[in-house]
Amino acid sequence: MKILYGVVGEGMGHAMRSSVVLEHLVSEGHEVSIMASSRAVDYLGSRFRDVRRIHGLHMIYEENRVRIGETVWSNALEGQDAVPDQIAAYFDLVGSFDPDVVVSDFESWTYLFGQLHGLPVLSIDNMQILNRCSHADEIAAPDEADFQLTRAFVKSKLPFCEHYFVTTFFYPPLRKDRTSLHPPILRQSILDARPSTGGHLLVYQTAEGHHSLAEVLSATGLECRVYGMRRGITEDQVEGSIRYRPFDERAFIEDLASALAVIAGGGFTLMGECVYLHKPLLSIPVERQFEQVLNARYLEREGYGRFARGITREAVRDFLDAVPACERRLASYSQDGNSDLFRSLDARLDRVAAGL
Repeated sequence: MKILYGVVGEGMGHAMRSSVVLEHLVSEGHEVSIMASSRAVDYLGSRFRDVRRIHGLHMIYEENRVRIGETVWSNALEGQDAVPDQIAAYFDLVGSFDPDVVVSDFESWTYLFGQLHGLPVLSIDNMQILNRCSHADEIAAPDEADFQLTRAFVKSKLPFCEHYFVTTFFYPPLRKDRTSLHPPILRQSILDARPSTGGHLLVYQTAEGHHSLAEVLSATGLECRVYGMRRGITEDQVEGSIRYRPFDERAFIEDLASALAVIAGGGFTLMGECVYLHKPLLSIPVERQFEQVLNARYLEREGYGRFARGITREAVRDFLDAVPACERRLASYSQDGNSDLFRSLDARLDRVAAGL
């Protein structure tokens, strides 16, 4: 089949997860054309042949908080120049590929292409759990306004898809049909990793400028291997017990697999990897991103880690005290790689090919 695959570019998690699915589709003999935005283009372009760049939204952060005004203004300015390119890419795609089905990882342009041309659209991402599942009051009620706003946005992003494949490590009740829940999508390097318990904390902080983090980490007395805070560095920078590391995928996975525990945001990709590798996680979601808050609350509810509103000495101390209990809960978690999702996806594509 000819598959048009769209990948949203905000955050690298979508690109990494989509890469796994794309490798599977290519290995099954499908012809795939990829549309992506932002950093996802470079990541996917180094792995696949047909990758096209489109404009996508991006977030501006400061001190672990989304700066709404700056974000809106920056996207508006870039969008003025991007719209003509979008139209050109759109019509170029119409004339050159002629797909049979569209798969979207929360990406709107490919979804729109599918809807306008009467093609079946399949959604594969973790975001749809907000709208297509029911959530207990303890999860949603403390941030009801943010929950309703985020759910409305997710609902409007990709409505009326043929099917929604939702990846998750927690399983709330479904409230919508044409929806199935599947374990997190894992990179082969994560599946190949051999977990061990070292004495260091892995810290992943993607938003630069979170200056209070260093002071809190120093107070733990543990070695902290920090990724993301100093994006321009090319070699390790050691300051006391803190080791700032340039991003290298192999080193990051080695540090993750051997960590005592992890401190990170509320992004789903790393959270799913921590659960799979049985690594307790202190999740500190980016402010004003309820999807991350949802992930963190479920992480704590399942006993796999802890949720904190901010990075404080007390929050880190309480988390470290809870690590043994989290390890016991995580010991019971397992998944058979990505086979569950791939079986369901292949079956759905077979139905599309048969016109069912």
